[in-house]
Amino acid sequence: MVRKKISIFSVILLAVFLLAACGKGNDTDTTGNENATDERWESIQEKGEIVAGTSGTLIGASFYDENDELTGYTVEIMKEIGDRLGLEVKFEIMGADDLASAINSGRIDVGANDATITEKNKEKFSFTDPYKYSYLVAAVRESDNSGIETLEDLEGKKAGGAASTIYSQIAEHYGAEIVTYGNAPNEAYLSDVSTGRTDLVLNDYYLTKFGVAAFPDFDLHLHPTLKFNPTEQAIMMPKDADKLQEEMNRALNEMREDGTLSKLAKEFYEEDASQKPDVDVEIVEGLDF
Repeated sequence: MVRKKISIFSVILLAVFLLAACGKGNDTDTTGNENATDERWESIQEKGEIVAGTSGTLIGASFYDENDELTGYTVEIMKEIGDRLGLEVKFEIMGADDLASAINSGRIDVGANDATITEKNKEKFSFTDPYKYSYLVAAVRESDNSGIETLEDLEGKKAGGAASTIYSQIAEHYGAEIVTYGNAPNEAYLSDVSTGRTDLVLNDYYLTKFGVAAFPDFDLHLHPTLKFNPTEQAIMMPKDADKLQEEMNRALNEMREDGTLSKLAKEFYEEDASQKPDVDVEIVEGLDF
């Protein structure tokens, strides 16, 4: 496996979130038929409502606050997009493994769950412009790093995660056994690492950072040296939904220009996740997901 060090500042990378492969959406014409994409956007406009799938279990991105209100960076971005497009936003709570089929079946219009843009994902879905830039890290036991110093040390370890994510695919690629949870809260994943039921959780830097910080009594921390493969997160939608993509990008671009994206990122992550972080990370080449 070839590796090299680069700065996220200097690259735009497509890497991480592999969703379950599903069939074509009911309203999607893969030939790029303009009427098909217009019909989808027109349907949303007629209803005055856009339905977004999200997990509600990702601290910082999509979670329930102390008042039992759904919030988070990704959730608030979706709400703001709705406001700027004159649409009500309805959220459907579901696990990462269910988002792809829900989009293709028409149950939801978009996936708002920190989906990562990859070349393979773009063959099946369309995405907005990125609203978040991150990279991959591992949550491990603080007492011994779960016996992991390099990715090769994942051989024989147990990694917690949703079955269809790129995080689980990478862990499995290096020989880890995947322990799946469905749409479980962060506490379930991280508690199992702390107690030794599992050994690690591979995930996005921001999600992992705040997940670990939420449980200070756990034997848990971010692995000090495993930082690899920068990522770009976006709202996911049916393939070739050109008008929907155009309208959502217009709202996102306004939010970037007027500072709303930066403000929301700092509110939920204490860092500006809407900008590429100036961090040296390892590029692991040959991971074709």
